[in-house]
Amino acid sequence: MKVLVIGGAGYIGSHVVKELMKKGHTVTVFDNLSSGLLQNLFPENGFIAGDILHPETLDAAFSRGFDAFVHLAAFKAAGESMVLPEKYSVNNITGTLNILNAAVAHGCKYMVFSSSAAVFGEPQQLPIDENHPKNPENYYGFTKLEIERFMDWYDKLKGLKFASLRYFNAAGYDVDGFPCGLEQKPANLLPVIMEVACGMRDKLQIFGDDYDTRDGTCIRDYVHVSDLATAHVLALDYIASKNESLKVNLGSEIGVTVKEILEAARRITGKPIPADIAPRRAGDPACLYATSAYAREKLNWKPVCSDIDTLVGSTWNAYQKNLNKK
Repeated sequence: MKVLVIGGAGYIGSHVVKELMKKGHTVTVFDNLSSGLLQNLFPENGFIAGDILHPETLDAAFSRGFDAFVHLAAFKAAGESMVLPEKYSVNNITGTLNILNAAVAHGCKYMVFSSSAAVFGEPQQLPIDENHPKNPENYYGFTKLEIERFMDWYDKLKGLKFASLRYFNAAGYDVDGFPCGLEQKPANLLPVIMEVACGMRDKLQIFGDDYDTRDGTCIRDYVHVSDLATAHVLALDYIASKNESLKVNLGSEIGVTVKEILEAARRITGKPIPADIAPRRAGDPACLYATSAYAREKLNWKPVCSDIDTLVGSTWNAYQKNLNKK
């Protein structure tokens, strides 16, 4: 299929592009490079420099006749979304509606959407499955849930079939070493740990060590970005072959604590990685992890790179490769 990957120069997007190419799809990347990187582009791909807030650019892109598209162009900082909801409204909601309108105008039939576990909010039971109540606790999660509702209507009214992939904590880098462009201004745990290991930060802050977990720190579900990329391609195959839409959770089903990630990083990097205990952050649940039973059933998907050593080791390799270029 001819596939347009919107946000394909970004961290997750570039890994999705690689997996799509491996499976024989013809890929064009659409990106405004606000967080995506030219170094993440593959020479085999077409590239359109464009912004989802410019409907005319999207219209011109979709006029090239794509069979499917992947949408990875949403802003994703949960904390920022609570301070700047207008920024998230315009980009995530208005931008997505621009994409949907351009897609249906040009007969593009299939969509894979990067959704989020943030649609669920505080866990009512663990592991989280697709039927878990959806009560987002931040505005970012609200925008993702609203987009899912828009997609339901575009499916019903325009026949746009979609897969909404709700993933938890994306981490790691391609084990073959490309793409390896680092996320800009990372806020997630593993990149922050790497920045401390590389001397880019003085120390790590661990927000709370008195939770009811095995070592007192929060437990989270980390999924390797290559496993997520595989799921995007499997989801595209599913909706195209079945002609039905799908909403599915993607988790490793293995909860890992903050301290376990930190100790693995110290072991793999050989760096001391100093860390201080800080007060808990408001709204941080003790445990958050998913069941992927539905993804196994529908997509035959299971994570194969999401063990802690691959997550940490591949991230350390990417940081080393980038630092050695400087």
